[in-house]
Amino acid sequence: MTGGGVAAGIVATDVHRHFGTVRAVNGVNLTARKGAVTALIGPNGSGKTTLLLVLAGLLTPHAGTVRVAGLDPVAQNSLARTRTGWMPDVFGTWDSLTAREVLTTVADAYRIPRAVARPRVAGLLDLVHLGEYANRPAHVLSRGQKQRLGLARALVHDPEVLLLDEPASGLDPRSRVDLRHLLRDLAADGVTVLVSSHVLSELDEMADDAVFISRGQTVASESMAAAASSLRPWRIGTLSLSALTSWLTDADVAWRPATGHGPGLDMPHDEPGSVLVDLAGAKQASELLARMVGAGQPVSSLAPAAGALEHTYLALEEERR
Repeated sequence: MTGGGVAAGIVATDVHRHFGTVRAVNGVNLTARKGAVTALIGPNGSGKTTLLLVLAGLLTPHAGTVRVAGLDPVAQNSLARTRTGWMPDVFGTWDSLTAREVLTTVADAYRIPRAVARPRVAGLLDLVHLGEYANRPAHVLSRGQKQRLGLARALVHDPEVLLLDEPASGLDPRSRVDLRHLLRDLAADGVTVLVSSHVLSELDEMADDAVFISRGQTVASESMAAAASSLRPWRIGTLSLSALTSWLTDADVAWRPATGHGPGLDMPHDEPGSVLVDLAGAKQASELLARMVGAGQPVSSLAPAAGALEHTYLALEEERR
């Protein structure tokens, strides 16, 4: 993953961080491009949160180098943190403060003049759809509303780099869609966005690049364009399963069952169903679809059986077992 402005985004090289004998981060290499959304993916306990804390300047790495917005979070901690927005997976609040006061207090901590902070706070509350809750105590907000307030808090000082740890946790479907759009808009404005999430289908829709880590180490990095064009299973739905499988076999297209049916099983001619075929991206899928339609096959659907990131993630996990 390379491109213009990489040095102004995030670059982590051979980063290590341990807690006693536990090596939470054990040689991570990561690049997140300026003006792009990078997905940080890995199983529980893989070191994602520890790495994000290092990038945010809240933990000091025991080895390796980190640059965030061109700055060293260790040697230039205060300056780096003014350019970094950090949203943890659990948003702690001052329960006695209102949503507006929470953001105003954070703005004060960044020494943002009140004349600048007031309209910014009001705009952020509207942006995360909390305008009507501005004067309510933070402790009465729901889990999802607190998550949205946490996102607004991370944006108060207009950061160049945004670090998000499970930002969609607790959000309702509408808020999840809004989050995706917001992160894409921020990236379009030149913000470097690094987001960790277990909801891979959402990352498929918002990310430009992905970094996979496991057991504290980087195991893969790829662009979404490369992931989308990689060989993975596609599901073909048909109104006549036996006709489709017969045609695929005659056309020398390898297929496998997506249900309980398979080669050699007796299937009524008019039985609907689906099969899986391995295809390298949308172009190859389009070509196969054209052939099937041209042959008169009653195809009802053709789509990836799993998201690009999910397919890569599961393949990597299988390799490491």
